[in-house]
Amino acid sequence: MQSFVDFLNSIIWSPVLIYTCLGAGLFYSILTRFVQIRHFSEMWRLLFSGKSSTKGISSFQALAVSLSGRVGTGNIAGVAAAIGFGGPGAVFWMWVVAFLGAATAYTESTLAQIYKEEDNGEFRGGPAYYIEKAMGQKWYAILFALATLLACGVMLPGVQSNAIGNAVETAFGSGAMVDTAMFGALEVSKVITGAFISIVLGFIIFGGVKRIAHFTQIVVPFMALAYIIIAFVIILLNISEIPAVVSMIIGDAFTPMAGAGAAIGWGVKRGVYSNEAGQGTGPHAAAAANVDHPAQQGLVQSFSVYIDTLLVCSATAFMIIITGAYNVHGPGEAYIVQNLASSVAANSPEFTQLAIEAAMPGLGKPFIAFALFFFAFTTILAYYYIAETNIAYLRRTIKVPGMMFALKVVLMSAVFYGCVRSANLAWAFGDAGVGLMAWLNIVGIIIIFFISKPALKALKDYEEQQARGVETYTFDPVKLGIKNADYWEQRLARRNGKQDSETTDADGKPINPTA
Repeated sequence: MQSFVDFLNSIIWSPVLIYTCLGAGLFYSILTRFVQIRHFSEMWRLLFSGKSSTKGISSFQALAVSLSGRVGTGNIAGVAAAIGFGGPGAVFWMWVVAFLGAATAYTESTLAQIYKEEDNGEFRGGPAYYIEKAMGQKWYAILFALATLLACGVMLPGVQSNAIGNAVETAFGSGAMVDTAMFGALEVSKVITGAFISIVLGFIIFGGVKRIAHFTQIVVPFMALAYIIIAFVIILLNISEIPAVVSMIIGDAFTPMAGAGAAIGWGVKRGVYSNEAGQGTGPHAAAAANVDHPAQQGLVQSFSVYIDTLLVCSATAFMIIITGAYNVHGPGEAYIVQNLASSVAANSPEFTQLAIEAAMPGLGKPFIAFALFFFAFTTILAYYYIAETNIAYLRRTIKVPGMMFALKVVLMSAVFYGCVRSANLAWAFGDAGVGLMAWLNIVGIIIIFFISKPALKALKDYEEQQARGVETYTFDPVKLGIKNADYWEQRLARRNGKQDSETTDADGKPINPTA
């Protein structure tokens, strides 16, 4: 299985996809005139504006849900893997992916808002919806929905639970072994951890998107802040090392110690896995937000990429490099840099645990186990919501009873399985899922640009209203030449109808002509 998945990843994650991710980010950065820089202050303002409703969640809740998908194992174990296989220079390419990816995140999230729908009293949207409505290719939309269902419902949750299991094992020991008919010999600590995660997960996902949003808006900011504070303290204790660390990251980015292209390849791969820009996961949460204009949620989601990579991933990278708690793998079994025992896996949170442990003895292992539990658990919740949204899309064409219930059971099973299996296999499955979604989504948003440019039209419209100093933003897709934005057309019609009823009598004559 490991060999097959590795072969699959060698095809999916070819240099073509790596440079397509970078190219798409640069493409949309130029087209939006680097929206990720120009509207930075507006992103911050919008973060705390907007309110939830019976149909949608607030901008901050949408940010929390999307951040719960972005801030996860990739920020701790993923950064370690990037350094372990690509050298410190891989961190530079993670920064590049974040900067360029912020424009991609704006584009895909704005598209999700433009083409969202109301489904059983909740907002739904994402790549499958905007591919069908803006690109006009339902078969491609169904293909994306199926790929996302496979990735987020089966492949990716196991990566998160596996990291939790490994962190718990490192912090508290593996315990006794237990023989099972299905999985063979398993560590008791991982069995207990997997069962606990699955049970708590079931309680939350059976409560719907509102329960997920309320949980993540509390947990994600708290854990991200605690993690960054710990990293900041470690950096301050080693402040004299910062110039050398930055020099190493930038120098290795262009002369990669792990071989030509390794830094770029691992930096982009883990960057996309971590911040998810272009992957197509973030737009699902973006579509659920209750906002006055689609561009607003696009800007908020663009900001979330900065939080994920430039803050949380950088915090991890600096801790690892400052303390020297890493190895760099070379070809075959060789090491280019070996500061730790060969038994320490790069595809695990151990680099980060050992880094904190070196700076703060007694804290590193349990703290990372605790942080990873919440980071990874909220990411699993985000994966569930994404998979649920794509089932909601597929149900319009494929009428199979019990699909939502089956998703919950399969996801809980995948979480338990991932927790007790090896890290390399879990990450290989995760990479395949991320790569498949990224291919389909990035190709889709580029084709949509050449068809109608809806995300750019929305940005221009928002900037014009912003320049006029309007108090309440409006969005008229028909006026902008955007087709099939049914929700926004209906919303504007309801709003205009309400205004007409308040200013005219039963015969349509003005109630107060001088007003």
